Amino acid sequence: MPDLEQLAVEHTARAAESPHGRSAHLVLHDGVLRQTVIALTAGTSLDEHSPPSAGSVQVLRGRVSLTIAGQLQELPVGRLEPVPQERHGLLAHVDSVVLLTAVTT
Repeated sequence: MPDLEQLAVEHTARAAESPHGRSAHLVLHDGVLRQTVIALTAGTSLDEHSPPSAGSVQVLRGRVSLTIAGQLQELPVGRLEPVPQERHGLLAHVDSVVLLTAVTT
């Protein structure tokens, strides 16, 4: 398995160089299970999207908010939160890295 800290460093740098302010790496793909490291620069967001069948987001670095129906749910570093089962997005308040775990069908 890859080193998550090393991936966080690498993708934080890639996000800073990206015109979109983000970088992602699929860490694990095992059947319906996917784990992805996502780095976002401060102020960058992922637009609202439909949820996977099940999932969680863990903040590895920084501070992000889940956006759900116009409301913000702040997640500090270390927080592990289930992915909401409704349309949602993600906003980075500072340069941040999360680990997204998703079950797809």
